[in-house]
Amino acid sequence: MEAAISKAIKFYQNFISPGLGLHCRFWPSCSEYTNQAIKKYGLKKGSLLFFKRILKCHPWHPGGIDLP
Repeated sequence: MEAAISKAIKFYQNFISPGLGLHCRFWPSCSEYTNQAIKKYGLKKGSLLFFKRILKCHPWHPGGIDLP
């Protein structure tokens, strides 16, 4: 399951994200953060970290370096 999620994230990064023209306020990007979090902590905790990261994605958050 984790491999399928990782492939879906890579597909998004390579084919969808470049067309959006938007840039993530964080480093690594939210998609890369999610990929790293799932590889490091597994699907359950990695997904939780993804949702917490998305909640921080708003104009009032300064962004910056945020590693899983």
